Amino acid sequence: MKSALWLLLAALAFAGAPAWAQGSGPTDPQIAAIVVAANQADIDAGKLAESKTHSKDVKAFAQQMVKDHTGVNKAAVDLVNKLGVKPEPNPTSDSLKQGGEANIANLKPMQGAKFDRAYIDHEVTYHQNVIDALDKTLIPAAQNADLKALLVKVRPAFVAHLEHAKMVQASLPHAQ
Repeated sequence: MKSALWLLLAALAFAGAPAWAQGSGPTDPQIAAIVVAANQADIDAGKLAESKTHSKDVKAFAQQMVKDHTGVNKAAVDLVNKLGVKPEPNPTSDSLKQGGEANIANLKPMQGAKFDRAYIDHEVTYHQNVIDALDKTLIPAAQNADLKALLVKVRPAFVAHLEHAKMVQASLPHAQ
C-alpha cells in the first residue's frame, strides 16, 4: 500500500528538476503536496490503462498501481493529518499535476499495442524518477522523523514497481 507514495515521488522526478533554492530542499508541507500529486497522477494513468488495455499483463500492472497508490495516498494523508501539516502546493506539485494531465491527454487517443507500449514506457521512466527523487531530494529534505520514515519505508515498493514495469515492458511487442 505504501507504494503509492513512490508514485508520487516518481512524478516529482518525471516533472523535471525541482525549483528549490540551491542547497535547500522542499519543506515537509511541500513534500506532502508532492507525494499526493505524484500518486494521483499514477492512479489516473492506471485507471485509464485498466479501461483501455486488452493485455492481461498491462491490466494487472495498472490495477496494482491504482491499488498501491491509492493506499499510499491514504497513508500520506493520514500522516499529514496526524502531524497537523497542511500540504503546501509548490512548483513541483503543480508540475506533477500538469504532467499527469499531459500524460493522460497523450495516452487517451492511443489504442492497442501503441497504448500499452506508451503507458508502460512512461511507468518505467516515472518509477525510476521517483526513486531518484526519493534518494536525492525527498528523503534528505524531510525534517519530520515520521515523514522521513514513511519515505524510507516505501522506497522498496518503488523499486518493486519499477522491476514489474520493466518485466511487462520487455514482454510487449514494439508498437508501430
